[in-house]
Amino acid sequence: MTTHLPRRSFLGVSAATLAGTALGASAPRMPLRAGAPAVIASGNGLAAVREAMARMQAGADPVVAAVRGVQIVEDDPDDMSVGYGGLPNEDGVVQLDASVMHGPTHKAGAVACIENIKNPASVALEVMRRTDHVMLVGEGAKRFALDLGFKEENLLTERARRAWLRWRDNLNPGDDRLDDDQLVIPAEDADGQPIGLLHQQPGMHVEWINGVPYTTGTIHLGAVNASGDVGACTTTSGLSYKIPGRVGDSPIIGAGMYVDNAVGSAGATGRGEAVIQSCGSFLAVRKMEEGMTPEEACLFVLRHIADRTKRRDLLDANGRPNFNVTMYALRKDGMVGSACMLPGGSYAFATAHESGVKRAPSLFS
Repeated sequence: MTTHLPRRSFLGVSAATLAGTALGASAPRMPLRAGAPAVIASGNGLAAVREAMARMQAGADPVVAAVRGVQIVEDDPDDMSVGYGGLPNEDGVVQLDASVMHGPTHKAGAVACIENIKNPASVALEVMRRTDHVMLVGEGAKRFALDLGFKEENLLTERARRAWLRWRDNLNPGDDRLDDDQLVIPAEDADGQPIGLLHQQPGMHVEWINGVPYTTGTIHLGAVNASGDVGACTTTSGLSYKIPGRVGDSPIIGAGMYVDNAVGSAGATGRGEAVIQSCGSFLAVRKMEEGMTPEEACLFVLRHIADRTKRRDLLDANGRPNFNVTMYALRKDGMVGSACMLPGGSYAFATAHESGVKRAPSLFS
C-alpha cells in the first residue's frame, strides 16, 4: 500500500519531476511489471472491493470483477449517489451514467442519461463487449439494455422521492408549498403510516443543506490481477437535482475513469465538471507512467484542477476551490493510492490478504 504524505510534503513530492513537467519536459516511460492483485474504490465501496477481489481470485477478468463489485452499490437503496435509490434530476427522474475500460484490449464502454435500468455499469460492459462504439445515451442506451434482457424498473425510492420533494419545496421560500415540518397533518407513506423528516443513514454519502440532501457522489473501482491486467469502472446517479440531460465525468473515458494496461488505472468522484475540464483520470495515469506513485499522481491532478479553477463562485475566501474532488489510482504492480481536494475523503481497498477503508490525504487543510 502507498504511504500517505503529510500535506506539507506535497510541495516536495519529487520536486524535480513537477518542475520538469511544468517546463514541458518529457519523462521517460516507466516500465512496470505485474505485482500482487489489488482493488481500490471510493469509500462507499468496501463490499465492492471484496467482491471484486473474490471474483478475480476465482478467475474473472478484472473489468468483469469491477462491474460485479460496483453492482452491490448500484443495488443498494441506501446509497443515494448510485443506481437504485440515487437522487433524481430536477424533474424527479433518476438518470444514471457509467463507464468501463478493459486494459488488455484498451476497449471501453459507457452509457449516459439512461433511465429505468438499475445497473448501468453492466450495460456499459455490454456496450464494450458487443459493439464497436464507446458510448450510448438516453433512450438509445435504454433500448440497447432492454434488447439484451435488462429489466425496466422504477429507480426512484420513497426516500429519494421525499428528498426531491423537499428540495423542490425549498426552491422558492416565498411560494405556497409547505415543508414536511410545516404540515398541519403529518405526511403519510404509501401504506398510510406517518413519515417524518429524512435522516442520514449509514452508507449515504451526501451533504445536507437546510435539511435537503445533495450529492455529487459516485463509486469508482479499479482492479489489477496477478498477471498485471487492469480493468476499471465508474458508475453514478450524478449531481442531485441536475438539469435533465446533464452528464458528468463518470461515463467519459479519460475523465471519470481511464485504464492503460501498461501502467494502471484511475478514477474520480466529486465535482464532475472540474474533472472533465482537466481530463483527470487520464492525467493521473500519465503521471504514474512518468514515475509518480498513485498517491502522488492523485495529488498532482488535484493541484492541476485547483490551479485552473478561476470562477469566483467556485473559490473560497482564500482563493481555493470550495468543492471536493477525490481521485483514486491503481498501478499495474498492485500499488494503490488516493487523495482529495478537501479533507474528508476516503477509499476502500482489497488485496489477497486484507481489505479496509482508509482516509485519503487532502491537498488543502
